[in-house]
Amino acid sequence: MKTRILPLAAAVFAASAVAAHAGCFADYKAKKDNPLQLHYGVIEVPQQVCDGGRSAAPIIAARLANRGWTLLNVVSVFGDDGLAGRKASAGQYYLRF
Repeated sequence: MKTRILPLAAAVFAASAVAAHAGCFADYKAKKDNPLQLHYGVIEVPQQVCDGGRSAAPIIAARLANRGWTLLNVVSVFGDDGLAGRKASAGQYYLRF
């Protein structure tokens, strides 16, 4: 019986460790004025945002404001599985902030 429980316990532990390290990301649109510049980007946000504990908008707006950008809107919030499909669209603003 012990020999069956140990591998099962190890598998459960490994799965929970992977879930704990899963990333949380958001894609957004931002602007700068004078002259008008627009960009679409992808940014990493705290896990609480993906868990529904808080909104991504204030976090993203603060990071962008430090660089002179104004957040227009948060398009979506997603996990690691959504990163690859957004990399080309975000270009130089992929995980920049």
